[in-house]
Parts: sequence; C-alpha cells; structure tokens
Amino acid sequence: MTKYFKPFNTMYIDSQSVLEPKGKVITRNLSDMADMYQDQEAAQALLAENPLVYEVFNVEVPENIEHIQHCITVLYPGKVGEEYFMTKGHYHEILNRAEIYFCFKGIGKLVMQTQDGDYEELDMKPGTISYVPPNWAHRTVNTGNEPFVFFAAYPGDAGHNYGEIEEVGFKKVIVNEEGTVKTLDNPRYQLS
Repeated sequence: MTKYFKPFNTMYIDSQSVLEPKGKVITRNLSDMADMYQDQEAAQALLAENPLVYEVFNVEVPENIEHIQHCITVLYPGKVGEEYFMTKGHYHEILNRAEIYFCFKGIGKLVMQTQDGDYEELDMKPGTISYVPPNWAHRTVNTGNEPFVFFAAYPGDAGHNYGEIEEVGFKKVIVNEEGTVKTLDNPRYQLS
C-alpha cells in the first residue's frame, strides 16, 4: 500500500495577519539586513532600536518538486533614511522556478531583476496577483503606512539564494522623496 502525504488545511487569520498553524516562522530585524540599505548612517542609528522589518509564516511541506511551498509574509511599514522597508530579496536556488504572490493588505512594490540586469517593477495592493517568472530575483517593498501582507506559492524545490543579492544588490531602490514614492538607480549595484 502506498503511503501518501495527507491533505490538510491552513487558516489565514486576517485580524492578526498570521497563519494557523503558524508553521516555520522566519523573522528579519534590521540587524539581519542593515548593510542592504543605502543610507548606512541612518541604518546604524536605527540599529539601537533594531526594528522588526518582516516575518514569514511558512506552511510546512516537503521541499521537493512534488510539493508547493507556500507562505504569508508580513512586511512592516518603516524607512531607513528615505528608503522603505523591504525584504532581503533572492533568486531561487533552482533559477527556472516561478512564484506567485497574492496581496491581502497594504500597498507595496514587487521589484525583480535578472542576472543580466533586466529590471521590472509591479505595484501591489489588496487583490493583486503578481507573477514572478523563472530566472528573476525578487524583493518586496512596503510603500504604505500599514503592514503589507501577501501570500506566496512556489515549487517546493526552488530554494532561496540570498547571497547573490547581498553581493551585487538590486539595480533600483524605492525611496520616499518629498512624500512621493520614487524609484532611483542604486549606486551600489554591481552587475556580476
């Protein structure tokens, strides 16, 4: 008799922006990613508070191609200098894996780039379904004043490669310039 992985439900608790059960929880404070922000003086000053930038609630399923990994991310509002709070951003370890996002709450941007330097940016708001094609690094940015909450689903074996983004950065940065959301060239970006 074949042993099957059992079907199950996970609940999204809207009032708390969490999953039940919570699954594997990843938290990222500023100290986990301070070097990624442009204004290093502002980052160092804010480290005394070490704010929570985002949390990821991962549903626990096997990390192989037969399964679909899925999670909820809660990206909190805030800025380091004039640059909005963001996720670390990553490529998938298996580059040809896609991902889908669905926005529940808040507003933000999904920024993407290829290893060749192509760049795309999508606005997200409640109800937006965004597609990240294979081979694109992706990062989300909270451009609002409330938590930016979204669901993500991707092949179970995709994995996460944060190292390349830590080394070269993203081509663009999202900042608040005199009360307006602006996309600017990243002077620290280095095409590999």
